[in-house]
Amino acid sequence: MDLGEAYRGKRVLLTGHTGFKGAWLALWLRRLGAEVGAVALPPDTEPNLWSALGLENEVHSEYADIRDSGRLRALVDAFRPEFVFHLAAQALVLPSYEDPVGTFATNLMGTVNLLEACRHQPSIRAMVVVTSDKCYRQPGRHPFREDDPLGGEDPYSASKACAELATAAYRRAWFREGVGLATVRAGNVIGGGDWAAHRLVPDLMRAFQQGRTPGIRRPEARRPWQHVLDPLDGYLRLGAKLAADPGPWSGPWNVGPSPEQAWTVAQVADACCRAWGGTATWILEGAPSGLEAERLELDSSRIRECLGWMPRWTVEAAIERSVRWYRAFADGVPARVLCETDLEARG
Repeated sequence: MDLGEAYRGKRVLLTGHTGFKGAWLALWLRRLGAEVGAVALPPDTEPNLWSALGLENEVHSEYADIRDSGRLRALVDAFRPEFVFHLAAQALVLPSYEDPVGTFATNLMGTVNLLEACRHQPSIRAMVVVTSDKCYRQPGRHPFREDDPLGGEDPYSASKACAELATAAYRRAWFREGVGLATVRAGNVIGGGDWAAHRLVPDLMRAFQQGRTPGIRRPEARRPWQHVLDPLDGYLRLGAKLAADPGPWSGPWNVGPSPEQAWTVAQVADACCRAWGGTATWILEGAPSGLEAERLELDSSRIRECLGWMPRWTVEAAIERSVRWYRAFADGVPARVLCETDLEARG
């Protein structure tokens, strides 16, 4: 699929561009020649990938809260997008316990606000709503398929299941004719430029750079890890298909690695230690909190068979590439250069 042909010269609205995945997607869309409008809260870490990429003069960026329905509607009406990629979210499990109301307000009602704004905007041809692999009911079958029951044992997961239900309702009620509307459920993403707290690879990189030995609480937890560019490629391919022919492509999609690439936290941490080199290691820290599912795997056969999407890098390769990114950035190589290098390597 020629993504440049699909997005060149098109107006694309991106929410959550100041986050890890959103910043990568903003850069990729600009490389494809899209005119990008973006809505998000200001970056909440320092450093952060959005600021490090220096895209401020290339993207129509607005700092706004998606919980503000009036402001969001005005921004959508002003930009008149043809494509919408919705990534803005409260994206972490542990903070959802600290602020469940804010998590539901952002992940559910923020999504509803965007859907409501978009259903009134005639320019829109395709909309991709990013939820989470954690939206499935636990315990359940493994790996999860798109038609498995939704649920969530924690506020974050439940809020993403609610976003799935709201999107499905809007799709049936208002997005049936002429506009493609899909949700995508990706696994744990890794890659250079993520500095969020409570995420395994960023926590390890911070510790290694500071000469500390990081502690891990749930070494046996199993997740579908993948390099950030792999799910983003799936989102972009799906958006192009939705715009061309909404019927077959609307609905939910898993976007994850094959089941054998679902590694434990310990396996990922060990691979990070090998890639970092030297005396890098980790220790077991305290008892597992029990706040997250022990095992989570995705069945992504549908997007592989229907769309021809495949992860480009194995977990091992993704980890090695991520560690190189952090090392090079710490040595002074600009984030833009490092991200462009990864995009070129992906092809």
